[in-house]
Amino acid sequence: MPSLSSALALALALGQTAVQGSPVAPMVTPPPNPADVQKRADSCTFSGSNGASSASASQGSCSTIVLSDIAVPSGETLKLNDLEDGTHVIFEGTTTFGYEEWDGPLIRIAGTDITVTGAEGNLIDGDGSRWWDGEGTNGGVDKPKFFYAHKLHGNSIIKGLNIKNTPVQAISVNDATGLTIQDVTIDNTDGDDNGGHNTDCYDVSESDSITIKGAVCKNQDVSDSNNNLLTSLTLTFREGLPCHLNSGSNIAFTGGQCSGGHGISIGSVGGRDNNTVAGVNIEDSSVEDSTNGIRIKTISGEEGSVSGITYKDVTMSGITKYGIKFEQDYENGSPTGTPTDGVPITDVTLDGVTGSVTDDAERVYILCAACSDWTWSGVDITGGEASDDCEGVPDGASC
Repeated sequence: MPSLSSALALALALGQTAVQGSPVAPMVTPPPNPADVQKRADSCTFSGSNGASSASASQGSCSTIVLSDIAVPSGETLKLNDLEDGTHVIFEGTTTFGYEEWDGPLIRIAGTDITVTGAEGNLIDGDGSRWWDGEGTNGGVDKPKFFYAHKLHGNSIIKGLNIKNTPVQAISVNDATGLTIQDVTIDNTDGDDNGGHNTDCYDVSESDSITIKGAVCKNQDVSDSNNNLLTSLTLTFREGLPCHLNSGSNIAFTGGQCSGGHGISIGSVGGRDNNTVAGVNIEDSSVEDSTNGIRIKTISGEEGSVSGITYKDVTMSGITKYGIKFEQDYENGSPTGTPTDGVPITDVTLDGVTGSVTDDAERVYILCAACSDWTWSGVDITGGEASDDCEGVPDGASC
């Protein structure tokens, strides 16, 4: 899982069979006449099956790049990772991708002071049902990662995109600074009935000063999915969390709506190149119909740190396992029941964390060997039952 310096296309019943054998995504609109690129001063418009390669080849000479009904060929990346500073990229119409069993990514954008926006009615359609086999990244066919927002710096922003049915993880943020992701909708709910797995919305790692606000992340029903939302604000997005954070610092997640995953999750922290999560603020957000409400987990026997974490005005409902879950015992993707102290969890504030869990769920579960300086106020989780297995609960918290 990464570190922070931190779980979407129409799934037609016939789509999987019809498209798998085709080496190129179907044309959405006729190619431009007479060429794929129309230059208008400093603005360039690209479309059709040649649009992705043309945009990549021309990225250094266009201050505004309009991607209009792009059909990315199979096994290729819509590659805009050599943009001039200040470039504006606009997704217009429907963007589609050909079928290929590979690692991806399908989209890669990098640069400084880059603006990526979606025009009204835009759709970036991953048509993930062609890859979904219930295995996610754990096996089955190779599935491409979706959108690499890597090496975005300065005051870059990604805003107003509508993403649907990603093969696996949706947006990966890595080696980024000062990036804002705003009003992006990721909808993977079709995977509930079609084998979607590990369709994390965000995976944030090795990044600093990242803001995610107004996020809508919809994943599969928690009974048969393993997805995180923050949402990977992973400060761990490797398990299909809608809201997931793996590592990083100075991260803000505000106004988010997370559903159908493992909740707003930080970790697992430890065992990576960067194992520090610091300065994470999660505010004015909701979690619905998920296995967990909020969660922090660290790796057993590893080293690192989690500090300066604030959850403020977070609501939850329909939580099936744990409303609040903090644990220091993860190993090989599963809890051991024995916490270790190599990744301390310190300076954790819960302010106005409220909501309900289902009858069989536990309201709060804390398993700590090195947790301190916690402040809780206005925490009110109803339903379910109290846990009998809490350990190492720090002053300021209750289990």
